[in-house]
Amino acid sequence: MRPDSENRAGDRDRTRASAWARKRTRTPARAAGLVAAVLVGGLLVTGCGGGSDGSSAERGKAQRTGPLPAPAPARPSAPVTPAPGTEADGEQRDIAPTGTPSPTPADYLSTFALDVDTASYGYARRTLADGRLPDPKTVRPEEFINSFRQDYPRPEGNGFSVTADGARAGDEGWSFLRIGLATGPAAPASERPPAALTFVIDVSGSMAEPGRLDLVKQSLGVMTDQLRSDDSLALVTFSDTAETVLPMTRVGGSRGRVHDAIDSLEPMSSTNLDAGVRTGYDTAVEGARPGATNRVVLLSDALANTGETDADAILDRISDARREHGITLFGVGVGSEYGDALMERLADKGDGHTTYVSTPEEARKVFCDELPQNIELRAREAKTQVAFDPQTVQRFRLIGYDDRQVADDDYRNDRVDGGEVGPGHTVTALYAVRLRPGASGHVATAGVRWLDPDTRAPHEEAAQIEASGLDADVWRSSHGLQLTATAAYFADALRQGALPGAPTLPQLASHADKLARSTEGNSTQDRELGQLAEAIRKADELRG
Repeated sequence: MRPDSENRAGDRDRTRASAWARKRTRTPARAAGLVAAVLVGGLLVTGCGGGSDGSSAERGKAQRTGPLPAPAPARPSAPVTPAPGTEADGEQRDIAPTGTPSPTPADYLSTFALDVDTASYGYARRTLADGRLPDPKTVRPEEFINSFRQDYPRPEGNGFSVTADGARAGDEGWSFLRIGLATGPAAPASERPPAALTFVIDVSGSMAEPGRLDLVKQSLGVMTDQLRSDDSLALVTFSDTAETVLPMTRVGGSRGRVHDAIDSLEPMSSTNLDAGVRTGYDTAVEGARPGATNRVVLLSDALANTGETDADAILDRISDARREHGITLFGVGVGSEYGDALMERLADKGDGHTTYVSTPEEARKVFCDELPQNIELRAREAKTQVAFDPQTVQRFRLIGYDDRQVADDDYRNDRVDGGEVGPGHTVTALYAVRLRPGASGHVATAGVRWLDPDTRAPHEEAAQIEASGLDADVWRSSHGLQLTATAAYFADALRQGALPGAPTLPQLASHADKLARSTEGNSTQDRELGQLAEAIRKADELRG
């Protein structure tokens, strides 16, 4: 278990208690507000497609039901003593059936902000390749799971589709319940508004290591050649101080100037991340274009050692830019030594997300193939709430999302921070669920709520799942669900946890190999699954 997980669990309980104690209010969402301009599709050569899942044909797939009904009030539960072999950390609760006397009221809701970060998995792979086991505190299971695209149905326009499926996960009545969310694909390049991107680049001494600044420069050079002429670009560098190397500049007629600015970047001395972020946001605000996508992209190893080093304090200084101009933050981590916690905190509080790159192939994927989904928005302040049926479910555990918990009462409170999600994304939440003996019928209703990125009007969708949808063995279920389980088991093993039905690491690597062989000619997914199997085997080797 993480050393600080008990403190976080206590914080969550206190948050829930406070939310229940105060008077419940529901503030109507405002339809107007700041317009979040959209960077849609086709920025670069490759589109953002899904993998081959096949889950749409699975018997247990839930049907979309529309908005989630308003839940009954949920009171905080007393701490739960985990069943042996089922809990490492995360949110887990026992549920008393309706009408059954219990020392604490039933808590059957699970609520969290969406997260599309993938940095934890990328950094773990890099650490394993370097011959070290990752620090368990840097392993976030949801980022392992969400590193693999799923073949969920795609909605039209903004917002999400919602699906749910599941399978048995070992002995003693445990199952996996998977909640799948997907946003629509990026639109054709001809339909998108221009982009105004401010790149904040770490040029501190630590970025001299191969695979850091050289990788950043190569990536930005490739991206520059494929931006549209009416897009704009600014470059801010930081070491012990920050400097605007290139103010917001239209790409058309200035590509040579942009390349010269990129080529001039050289590593210097210390890392004043605070100065870089503040100057970057100042530059972004000064160069903001109405009707364009305005976003800050931070490229750094996040090893801050000069100036302010606390994420909250750094972001407090640029809060006006975030609120008044709707400028969000996309963090790209690099380096064998990487300030994972600081970068994640910056992205969470900066209404954005993070990824991690360590090879030219990964960098091209982020800055070329996937730039639209990393820049554009399809939903703001997105949250998920899963309502479990107390008559059917005895216990549940959300795997991951430890730092994204939201008080159940705040699901429809749009002033409470959620997640920002772009086009072409899939978001997966995995639960370990223990049904009551002989239970049948309804298991759970899963809902997602978000604000339209343009109008800020609230929207909801939901799906349900029945007990019959959890009957199959997980290793005989759909390709996508097996992949989700493999990623979750791997993350849990690195955290030294004990999910129900956990295979050994060699068995898990064999599962990944089998999945790779069944990708039906999808070379990208085959390669990604091969890398997953390789990382699992390396972890097994290092654990001895």
